[in-house]
Amino acid sequence: MIQSAVFLSIVLGFLSHEFLGIATGGLISGGYLALNMAQPLRLASTYLASILVFLLVRLMSRHIILFGYRRFMASILTGLVMIWLFEKLMPVMPYIDQDIRVVGYIIPGLIANDMLRQGVIKTTLASLLSAAAVRAVLIIGGAL
Repeated sequence: MIQSAVFLSIVLGFLSHEFLGIATGGLISGGYLALNMAQPLRLASTYLASILVFLLVRLMSRHIILFGYRRFMASILTGLVMIWLFEKLMPVMPYIDQDIRVVGYIIPGLIANDMLRQGVIKTTLASLLSAAAVRAVLIIGGAL
């Protein structure tokens, strides 16, 4: 099922970028988000982490020259650190629901990288639309 979701996500992400010029937050993000759409807190924490990565990389870019591959790597690595910190803080805060986890390890960095390129709102909407389309195809195809 993961392979189908990622495959569909790559195809939809490519088509979106090719015909509309809109990136979907990383080609694989829509597939992983689609598999977690039944857990809205998990999606919300993923987008929160993505926005924090977006802000941190923008702050870093004021002091370091970041563009292209360097910005991509800064987004991915900052996302990994963000998730690591998030996982370290979860046991300390027992009153928080366990559904508040981040989807994947590189997904927030991929989403944040596209947020840096085209804006937060456009990327968020495009990635959610891609995830919804992937989920709909998986449901119709009987994979979910």
